[in-house]
Formats: sequence, structure tokens, C-alpha cells
Amino acid sequence: MKVVQKSILSETEKKKIWQLRNNEYPLQLGSKTFQDFEMYLDNLKNLKHFFLLNQENEIKGWAFTFFRNDENWFGFMIDSQIQRKGYGTFLLEEMKNNFDDVNGWVIDHENDKKQNGENYKSPLLFYIKNGFKVFSDFRIENEIISAVKINWKKKEIIK
Repeated sequence: MKVVQKSILSETEKKKIWQLRNNEYPLQLGSKTFQDFEMYLDNLKNLKHFFLLNQENEIKGWAFTFFRNDENWFGFMIDSQIQRKGYGTFLLEEMKNNFDDVNGWVIDHENDKKQNGENYKSPLLFYIKNGFKVFSDFRIENEIISAVKINWKKKEIIK
């Protein structure tokens, strides 16, 4: 596996990450049409993509970063067939190497369903293991998502 960073995507890459997102995220967070997904991406500022590619150069994971409200934010997903094998941490580390500080929303319950009908498993412990701090007092709650804010900051080296 390798990680490739991109700013501009081909139509094929966009379609693959649209499918990955719809397969791995809760059903209500998916984009029904490819055009909806493209509009979602177009509305993100300073968008950067990090692809986890297998030996056949197929996208097996996708991290993306963007700038909102004077902060760096990210989204992250790994193909469920390769989860719990260290590839998520590998991709996350590559993404973190590009930032001093990054925020995200993480679903902290297992009440949502994926497109295939399986329960969506909260990745909260994954992020905690990878150095993210959880801000329990900062939540997003609406008809689409119930999530808690997480943040990662690069550790300062004290000399």
C-alpha cells in the first residue's frame, strides 16, 4: 500500500471515492447522485486528497482536508475489507504529516446503518489511539448526524 496526495482529481477518481464514501459512511451521509457529491467537493476550500492505493493502484482509502471557519478539517474512510490491518493509521499519519492541527467530527455511537444494511461502527477509539483529543462539549446534532468534535495537534519538541 502507498499514499498519494492530490489536489485535482480525475472523473474516475471522483467516482471511486463517491462509491467508497457511500459504502463506508452511514447511509444518511451518502450522496444520492454523483452530481451531489461533486457539488459537496466543490464547496470545500483548500481541498487536498490523500489516497491509499493497493498494488493495482486501486483506491482503498481516502482522507481529505479542507479549510473552514479558520481551521483545518478532515474526512477519512477506509474500505471495510482492509480495516483493522494498520492501513488506516498509515493513511492518517501521512495526512497528519501535512498539518500542525486538524479537526474532525466523529460519530460516537453505533445507531446508524450503512448502505448495505450493516451497523456503522464508530471509529472514535481509532482516533483516540492515533493521538486525537475528544471534545465532548462540542457536538453536532441534527437529523443527518450526531457526532463529537475531535482534534489532533502536532507535539512541540522541547529542547
